[in-house]
Amino acid sequence: MKPFLISLLICLASCQSWTKNKNNELDSKALASIASFDLDEEIKNCEAQLNRVVPKLKDLTKHPRLIETNETEWKEISNGRLVWTSGFYPGILWYMYDLTKDPKWKNEAIKRTEVFEDFKTINEHHDIGFMMFPAYGNGFILGNKKEYKDILLTSAKSLASRYDPNVGTIRSWSNKMHPRWQQHITIIDNMLNLELLFWASKNGGDQRYYDIAVKHAETTMANHFRPDYTSWHVIEYDTLSGDVLNRHTKQGYADDSRWSRGQAWGVYGYSMVYRETGDKKFLDFVVKLADRYLELLPEDYVPYWDFDVPNKEMEERDASAAAIVASGLLELSTLVQDKNKQKQYYDAAIRMLESLSSDKYSGVGKADSFLLHSTGAKSLGHEIDVALIYADYYYIEALDRLKKMGTYN
Repeated sequence: MKPFLISLLICLASCQSWTKNKNNELDSKALASIASFDLDEEIKNCEAQLNRVVPKLKDLTKHPRLIETNETEWKEISNGRLVWTSGFYPGILWYMYDLTKDPKWKNEAIKRTEVFEDFKTINEHHDIGFMMFPAYGNGFILGNKKEYKDILLTSAKSLASRYDPNVGTIRSWSNKMHPRWQQHITIIDNMLNLELLFWASKNGGDQRYYDIAVKHAETTMANHFRPDYTSWHVIEYDTLSGDVLNRHTKQGYADDSRWSRGQAWGVYGYSMVYRETGDKKFLDFVVKLADRYLELLPEDYVPYWDFDVPNKEMEERDASAAAIVASGLLELSTLVQDKNKQKQYYDAAIRMLESLSSDKYSGVGKADSFLLHSTGAKSLGHEIDVALIYADYYYIEALDRLKKMGTYN
C-alpha cells in the first residue's frame, strides 16, 4: 500500500469523522471514498493525460478551453486579450512540473507562458489576474523564473487601474462588453484576481495594491452576500455614490438563485484573502461561506450548476466548482485554528477529490481532460456538460496542495 494512502487510513482510524448529515458524522460510503483516494495514482493519471495530449496542442497562438459534450479533444481558442481562460493551461503545466520535477514540464510551461507577455498591459477588464497569475505567477513561484517579476508587477498595475475608490472595488467588466449594466460592475469571480495584487505588494510593487485588494474584499463582503452566506454573481454600483443599484446572477439559474461556481469563488477567494492578510474577520467570514456551501451539496459533493435550479436530478453538475472548492478547502484547513474545523475541511476536500477522480467525473481514458461534466454558463446556452480547462487547473492545484500537506495533522 502506498505511503500516502497508509497515512490517510491511519488518520481516519484515529479520529472521529464528520459530514454534513444531521449526526455530523461521515456515513460509511463517504468514509470508504475518502479511504480509497490515492493521490499518487491521480498524479500519474494526470501526467499520462498530459503526455498524450500536449503533443497535439502545437499552436502557441491558441489554448485549450473546453471539450464539447460527447467529444474527446480540446477545442482551442485564440489567446486574445478578452479571453479570460488563457492562463490556465500553462498553469497546469507548472503544477505538473512542481509535482514531478520533470524538466520537460517546465520547458513546456515556459513555452506556453511566454506567448502572451503583452497581456501585462490589459486594462479592459479584471481578468488579467486569471490570465497572468496561473501562468507567470506559478512560473515565478514554482519554476523559479525570477525574470517574470516585472511582468507580474506590470500586470498588477494594470489590474489596479480598474479600482474605483468611490465604490471600493475593482471594476470587472466594461459596459461595452456587457451593456445590460450601465455603471460600475463587480462580479464574485473578481475575488480570485486579488491574489495578483497581494503578490505584487510583497514583491516590490506599490503598497497601494495591498490596500486595494483588502478594500475590494471588504466591500464585496458587505454587498455581495445574502444573509444565508450565499453570493450574488453581479453587483452594479452607482459610480458616484458607491451605492448598490442592482444585484444579479448572470450565469446562474436566476438573479436570486445560488449559482454554485459563484459560491466556489467566494470560498476560495476569502481563504486566500485571510492567508494574505491574517485579518480574522476574513477567516470568520470564509468559515461561514464554507459551512453553508457544504450544507447545500448533494451526496457525492459535486454540485449541480445552480443550487436552486428546479428538478435537480435532471440538471447538469459543475465539476469546476467542486475542483475550486476542493483546492480552497485544503488551504482553509491549514488556516483555521479549531482542530475539528481543520479535519472537517480536509475531509470534505478529499471527498470532493475522490468523486472527481471517480469514473463518473474523470476524463482519463475517455477524453483529453482530467475532468468531465462541468457547466460554464447554462443560462446563456453554452458550455453545458463539458470539460473546462479551469476545472483541470484547480483540480491539479488541489493535488499539488495535498501532496505538500501530506495528510491531516
